[in-house]
Amino acid sequence: MSLAIDIDEGLVGQAAVLLDECRAQGATIVTAESCTGGLVAATLTAVPGSSDVFEGGFVTYENVAKSEMLGVPYWLIERHGAVSEDVARAMAGGALAHSRARLAIAVTGVAGPDGGSAEKPVGLVHFAAGRRDGPISHEKVLFGDVGRAEIRRLSVERALLLLSSLL
Repeated sequence: MSLAIDIDEGLVGQAAVLLDECRAQGATIVTAESCTGGLVAATLTAVPGSSDVFEGGFVTYENVAKSEMLGVPYWLIERHGAVSEDVARAMAGGALAHSRARLAIAVTGVAGPDGGSAEKPVGLVHFAAGRRDGPISHEKVLFGDVGRAEIRRLSVERALLLLSSLL
């Protein structure tokens, strides 16, 4: 069994363009990830020299971690669920509050194959992106039950696009 993790080369190219755009504007990035388990951060850091733009990331897979590491109010998670607009926005805000970065992206969703419901099916992902001292935008995407790996890959792709839209 191989323990190597393959990062999609197309996404690494997309990340390289984003990092160059950030350099040109003096912007830095922080991530707050749940269902992607750090893949957005891994994709950004697959680009040599990314340390001047990528500040760091929070992998908050468990609800308690979202609360303890990012300051997401636990009552918010209990009321809306971890996979929700409210929690995604709080994750992005928490990442900015607990870092010096100018840009933040948060990802929370149901990658499957289990864990889906009629209300929150496999393939549902909530994204939140924001600039320090600016509004936090939200996007809800239903990728469908296309497989865990593909949902996570598509989520990384969308996260990079949302970060680019902040520039």
